[in-house]
Amino acid sequence: MASCAQIHSAVSSETYSVAVSVGGTVIALHTGSAEFQRSLQQRYGHFVVQGCVPDFEFEIDLAQPFGSERLDDDVRVWSESGTWFFERGDFRAQWHPQTRQGTMTHLPSVFAVDAILRITHTLLLAGSGGFLLHAASVTRNGSAFLFAGVSGAGKTTMCRLAPPGVTLLTDEVSYVCRMRDSYQAWGTPFAGELATLGENQRAPIATLYLLEKAEENRIEAMAEAETVRALLRNTLFFAREPEMVKRLFENACHFVERVPVRRLRFVPNASVWELIQ
Repeated sequence: MASCAQIHSAVSSETYSVAVSVGGTVIALHTGSAEFQRSLQQRYGHFVVQGCVPDFEFEIDLAQPFGSERLDDDVRVWSESGTWFFERGDFRAQWHPQTRQGTMTHLPSVFAVDAILRITHTLLLAGSGGFLLHAASVTRNGSAFLFAGVSGAGKTTMCRLAPPGVTLLTDEVSYVCRMRDSYQAWGTPFAGELATLGENQRAPIATLYLLEKAEENRIEAMAEAETVRALLRNTLFFAREPEMVKRLFENACHFVERVPVRRLRFVPNASVWELIQ
Protein backbone atom coordinates (compact mmCIF):
# COMPACT_ATOMS: atom_id res chain seq x y z
CA MET A 1 0.00 0.00 0.00
CA ALA A 2 1.18 3.52 -0.69
CA SER A 3 1.72 5.89 2.21
CA CYS A 4 0.63 9.48 1.77
CA ALA A 5 4.02 11.13 1.95
CA GLN A 6 5.70 13.28 -0.64
CA ILE A 7 6.79 11.40 -3.75
CA HIS A 8 10.54 10.93 -3.91
CA SER A 9 11.23 10.24 -7.55
CA ALA A 10 14.40 10.99 -9.46
CA VAL A 11 12.73 12.53 -12.50
CA SER A 12 13.87 15.54 -14.47
CA SER A 13 12.06 18.88 -14.68
CA GLU A 14 10.88 17.75 -18.12
CA THR A 15 9.04 14.75 -16.72
CA TYR A 16 5.32 15.01 -15.97
CA SER A 17 3.76 12.47 -13.61
CA VAL A 18 0.31 11.15 -12.78
CA ALA A 19 -0.27 8.71 -9.91
CA VAL A 20 -3.33 6.47 -10.33
CA SER A 21 -4.75 4.62 -7.32
CA VAL A 22 -6.85 1.52 -8.01
CA GLY A 23 -7.63 -1.06 -5.36
CA GLY A 24 -5.38 0.74 -2.88
CA THR A 25 -2.33 0.32 -5.14
CA VAL A 26 -0.75 3.49 -6.51
CA ILE A 27 0.95 3.31 -9.92
CA ALA A 28 2.85 6.40 -11.05
CA LEU A 29 3.00 7.16 -14.77
CA HIS A 30 5.87 9.37 -15.98
CA THR A 31 5.79 11.04 -19.38
CA GLY A 32 7.80 13.72 -21.15
CA SER A 33 4.60 15.24 -22.55
CA ALA A 34 2.61 17.78 -20.57
CA GLU A 35 -0.27 17.30 -23.00
CA PHE A 36 -0.40 13.55 -22.40
CA GLN A 37 -0.21 14.14 -18.66
CA ARG A 38 -3.36 16.24 -18.97
CA SER A 39 -5.02 13.44 -20.96
CA LEU A 40 -4.17 10.96 -18.19
CA GLN A 41 -5.47 13.29 -15.48
CA GLN A 42 -8.73 13.71 -17.37
CA ARG A 43 -9.06 9.98 -18.05
CA TYR A 44 -8.52 8.86 -14.45
CA GLY A 45 -10.22 11.74 -12.68
CA HIS A 46 -10.68 11.15 -8.97
CA PHE A 47 -8.48 8.04 -9.15
CA VAL A 48 -5.51 10.39 -9.53
CA VAL A 49 -3.85 10.95 -6.15
CA GLN A 50 -1.40 13.58 -5.01
CA GLY A 51 1.48 13.45 -2.53
CA CYS A 52 1.69 9.66 -2.24
CA VAL A 53 4.70 7.41 -2.60
CA PRO A 54 3.80 5.08 -5.50
CA ASP A 55 3.85 1.32 -5.16
CA PHE A 56 5.00 0.96 -8.78
CA GLU A 57 6.20 3.30 -11.54
CA PHE A 58 6.10 3.22 -15.34
CA GLU A 59 8.11 5.39 -17.71
CA ILE A 60 6.08 6.15 -20.85
CA ASP A 61 7.73 6.41 -24.26
CA LEU A 62 5.28 7.96 -26.71
CA ALA A 63 6.33 6.16 -29.89
CA GLN A 64 5.01 3.58 -32.34
CA PRO A 65 6.02 0.22 -30.82
CA PHE A 66 5.70 -1.91 -33.96
CA GLY A 67 5.17 -1.63 -37.68
CA SER A 68 1.70 -1.31 -39.15
CA GLU A 69 1.67 -5.04 -39.96
CA ARG A 70 1.25 -5.79 -36.23
CA LEU A 71 -1.55 -3.37 -35.37
CA ASP A 72 -4.11 -6.20 -35.19
CA ASP A 73 -2.01 -8.40 -32.88
CA ASP A 74 -3.84 -9.75 -29.83
CA VAL A 75 -2.48 -9.19 -26.35
CA ARG A 76 0.39 -11.41 -25.17
CA VAL A 77 1.66 -11.59 -21.59
CA TRP A 78 4.65 -13.67 -20.48
CA SER A 79 7.51 -13.64 -17.98
CA GLU A 80 11.25 -14.19 -18.31
CA SER A 81 13.67 -14.22 -15.37
CA GLY A 82 11.33 -12.27 -13.12
CA THR A 83 10.36 -9.64 -15.72
CA TRP A 84 6.89 -9.45 -17.22
CA PHE A 85 6.36 -8.52 -20.85
CA PHE A 86 3.07 -7.21 -22.28
CA GLU A 87 2.46 -6.75 -26.00
CA ARG A 88 -0.45 -5.86 -28.22
CA GLY A 89 -0.53 -4.37 -31.69
CA ASP A 90 -0.63 -0.85 -30.23
CA PHE A 91 1.73 -1.18 -27.23
CA ARG A 92 4.58 -3.03 -25.59
CA ALA A 93 5.58 -2.90 -21.94
CA GLN A 94 8.02 -4.38 -19.47
CA TRP A 95 7.40 -4.60 -15.74
CA HIS A 96 9.86 -5.63 -13.04
CA PRO A 97 7.90 -6.44 -9.85
CA GLN A 98 11.03 -6.73 -7.70
CA THR A 99 12.33 -3.26 -8.57
CA ARG A 100 8.76 -1.91 -8.86
CA GLN A 101 9.69 -0.25 -12.15
CA GLY A 102 8.35 -0.61 -15.66
CA THR A 103 8.30 0.93 -19.11
CA MET A 104 5.56 1.23 -21.72
CA THR A 105 5.82 2.24 -25.36
CA HIS A 106 2.79 3.38 -27.35
CA LEU A 107 1.41 6.35 -29.23
CA PRO A 108 -0.42 9.01 -27.14
CA SER A 109 -3.38 6.78 -26.29
CA VAL A 110 -5.01 6.48 -22.88
CA PHE A 111 -6.55 3.21 -24.11
CA ALA A 112 -3.09 1.64 -24.27
CA VAL A 113 -2.38 2.82 -20.72
CA ASP A 114 -5.74 1.40 -19.63
CA ALA A 115 -4.84 -2.02 -21.03
CA ILE A 116 -1.40 -2.05 -19.40
CA LEU A 117 -2.81 -1.03 -16.03
CA ARG A 118 -5.46 -3.77 -16.21
CA ILE A 119 -2.83 -6.41 -17.03
CA THR A 120 -0.62 -5.21 -14.18
CA HIS A 121 -3.49 -5.36 -11.71
CA THR A 122 -4.49 -8.89 -12.82
CA LEU A 123 -0.97 -10.08 -11.97
CA LEU A 124 -0.92 -8.26 -8.64
CA LEU A 125 -4.33 -9.62 -7.66
CA ALA A 126 -3.48 -13.18 -8.67
CA GLY A 127 -0.62 -13.12 -6.20
CA SER A 128 -2.79 -11.82 -3.36
CA GLY A 129 -5.88 -13.99 -3.82
CA GLY A 130 -8.04 -11.66 -5.89
CA PHE A 131 -8.92 -11.00 -9.53
CA LEU A 132 -10.48 -8.57 -11.99
CA LEU A 133 -13.97 -9.61 -13.03
CA HIS A 134 -16.21 -8.68 -15.96
CA ALA A 135 -18.86 -7.41 -13.59
CA ALA A 136 -20.66 -4.30 -12.51
CA SER A 137 -20.43 -3.58 -8.81
CA VAL A 138 -22.27 -1.24 -6.47
CA THR A 139 -22.52 -0.56 -2.77
CA ARG A 140 -25.77 -0.54 -0.88
CA ASN A 141 -26.17 -0.14 2.88
CA GLY A 142 -22.45 -0.67 3.39
CA SER A 143 -22.15 -3.88 1.33
CA ALA A 144 -21.00 -4.52 -2.23
CA PHE A 145 -23.03 -6.45 -4.79
CA LEU A 146 -21.49 -7.70 -8.03
CA PHE A 147 -23.33 -8.44 -11.28
CA ALA A 148 -21.26 -10.55 -13.67
CA GLY A 149 -21.87 -11.61 -17.24
CA VAL A 150 -20.71 -11.41 -20.81
CA SER A 151 -21.42 -8.39 -22.98
CA GLY A 152 -25.19 -7.88 -23.19
CA ALA A 153 -25.99 -9.85 -20.04
CA GLY A 154 -27.27 -6.76 -18.27
CA LYS A 155 -24.41 -5.30 -16.21
CA THR A 156 -25.00 -1.73 -17.33
CA THR A 157 -28.77 -2.24 -17.17
CA MET A 158 -28.57 -3.18 -13.49
CA CYS A 159 -26.61 -0.01 -12.80
CA ARG A 160 -29.08 2.19 -14.69
CA LEU A 161 -32.01 0.64 -12.81
CA ALA A 162 -30.41 1.06 -9.39
CA PRO A 163 -32.54 2.96 -6.85
CA PRO A 164 -31.40 6.01 -4.86
CA GLY A 165 -28.79 5.22 -2.23
CA VAL A 166 -26.85 2.82 -4.46
CA THR A 167 -23.26 3.87 -5.20
CA LEU A 168 -21.59 2.82 -8.46
CA LEU A 169 -18.16 1.18 -8.16
CA THR A 170 -17.99 0.16 -11.84
CA ASP A 171 -20.30 -0.92 -14.64
CA GLU A 172 -17.67 -3.05 -16.39
CA VAL A 173 -14.58 -4.31 -14.50
CA SER A 174 -14.80 -5.13 -10.80
CA TYR A 175 -11.74 -5.21 -8.55
CA VAL A 176 -12.06 -8.18 -6.17
CA CYS A 177 -9.54 -8.10 -3.35
CA ARG A 178 -9.01 -10.83 -0.75
CA MET A 179 -8.70 -9.67 2.85
CA ARG A 180 -7.70 -12.81 4.76
CA ASP A 181 -10.87 -14.95 4.55
CA SER A 182 -13.22 -12.25 3.27
CA TYR A 183 -13.44 -10.21 0.07
CA GLN A 184 -13.87 -6.57 -0.77
CA ALA A 185 -14.84 -4.82 -3.99
CA TRP A 186 -13.08 -1.60 -4.93
CA GLY A 187 -14.25 1.02 -7.37
CA THR A 188 -12.36 1.22 -10.67
CA PRO A 189 -11.90 3.76 -13.47
CA PHE A 190 -12.48 1.00 -16.04
CA ALA A 191 -15.89 2.03 -17.37
CA GLY A 192 -18.25 0.39 -19.83
CA GLU A 193 -21.33 1.76 -21.57
CA LEU A 194 -22.03 4.30 -18.83
CA ALA A 195 -18.65 5.94 -19.56
CA THR A 196 -18.64 6.96 -15.88
CA LEU A 197 -15.84 6.46 -13.38
CA GLY A 198 -16.82 4.42 -10.35
CA GLU A 199 -16.33 5.83 -6.87
CA ASN A 200 -12.83 5.27 -5.47
CA GLN A 201 -14.02 3.40 -2.38
CA ARG A 202 -14.44 -0.18 -1.16
CA ALA A 203 -16.94 -2.37 0.63
CA PRO A 204 -17.21 -6.03 1.73
CA ILE A 205 -18.81 -8.24 -0.92
CA ALA A 206 -22.21 -9.57 0.12
CA THR A 207 -23.19 -11.49 -3.03
CA LEU A 208 -22.06 -12.08 -6.60
CA TYR A 209 -24.93 -12.44 -9.07
CA LEU A 210 -24.50 -14.11 -12.47
CA LEU A 211 -26.91 -12.32 -14.77
CA GLU A 212 -29.38 -13.82 -17.20
CA LYS A 213 -32.34 -11.97 -18.71
CA ALA A 214 -35.66 -13.76 -18.29
CA GLU A 215 -39.43 -13.24 -18.17
CA GLU A 216 -39.55 -13.02 -14.39
CA ASN A 217 -37.26 -12.07 -11.53
CA ARG A 218 -35.83 -14.88 -9.45
CA ILE A 219 -32.63 -15.91 -7.73
CA GLU A 220 -31.30 -19.46 -8.07
CA ALA A 221 -28.64 -21.37 -6.17
CA MET A 222 -25.82 -22.93 -8.17
CA ALA A 223 -23.61 -26.00 -7.72
CA GLU A 224 -20.08 -25.14 -6.64
CA ALA A 225 -18.41 -26.59 -9.75
CA GLU A 226 -20.76 -24.64 -12.02
CA THR A 227 -20.08 -21.50 -10.00
CA VAL A 228 -16.30 -21.82 -10.35
CA ARG A 229 -16.57 -22.35 -14.10
CA ALA A 230 -18.83 -19.32 -14.49
CA LEU A 231 -16.52 -17.20 -12.35
CA LEU A 232 -13.46 -18.13 -14.40
CA ARG A 233 -15.30 -17.42 -17.68
CA ASN A 234 -15.85 -13.86 -16.48
CA THR A 235 -12.38 -13.29 -15.04
CA LEU A 236 -9.88 -11.06 -16.83
CA PHE A 237 -6.51 -12.78 -17.08
CA PHE A 238 -3.87 -12.70 -19.78
CA ALA A 239 -0.87 -14.72 -18.57
CA ARG A 240 -0.59 -18.36 -19.62
CA GLU A 241 2.13 -19.63 -17.27
CA PRO A 242 0.87 -22.84 -15.59
CA GLU A 243 1.69 -21.60 -12.10
CA MET A 244 -0.30 -18.38 -12.63
CA VAL A 245 -3.26 -20.26 -14.11
CA LYS A 246 -3.23 -22.64 -11.14
CA ARG A 247 -3.18 -19.71 -8.74
CA LEU A 248 -6.13 -18.10 -10.50
CA PHE A 249 -8.12 -21.35 -10.23
CA GLU A 250 -7.31 -21.60 -6.52
CA ASN A 251 -8.39 -17.99 -6.01
CA ALA A 252 -11.73 -18.70 -7.70
CA CYS A 253 -12.34 -21.79 -5.57
CA HIS A 254 -11.55 -19.91 -2.38
CA PHE A 255 -13.88 -17.09 -3.37
CA VAL A 256 -16.93 -19.30 -4.04
CA GLU A 257 -16.38 -21.09 -0.71
CA ARG A 258 -16.76 -17.80 1.16
CA VAL A 259 -18.98 -15.52 -0.90
CA PRO A 260 -22.55 -16.40 -1.96
CA VAL A 261 -22.79 -16.71 -5.75
CA ARG A 262 -26.27 -16.87 -7.25
CA ARG A 263 -27.84 -16.84 -10.69
CA LEU A 264 -30.06 -13.81 -11.11
CA ARG A 265 -32.72 -14.23 -13.80
CA PHE A 266 -34.34 -10.86 -14.25
CA VAL A 267 -36.69 -8.68 -16.20
CA PRO A 268 -34.88 -5.45 -17.14
CA ASN A 269 -36.91 -3.07 -15.01
CA ALA A 270 -36.45 -1.54 -11.58
CA SER A 271 -38.43 -4.30 -9.84
CA VAL A 272 -35.38 -6.56 -9.90
CA TRP A 273 -33.78 -4.45 -7.19
CA GLU A 274 -36.42 -5.68 -4.73
CA LEU A 275 -34.47 -8.96 -4.68
CA ILE A 276 -31.08 -7.40 -3.98
CA GLN A 277 -30.55 -7.50 -0.24
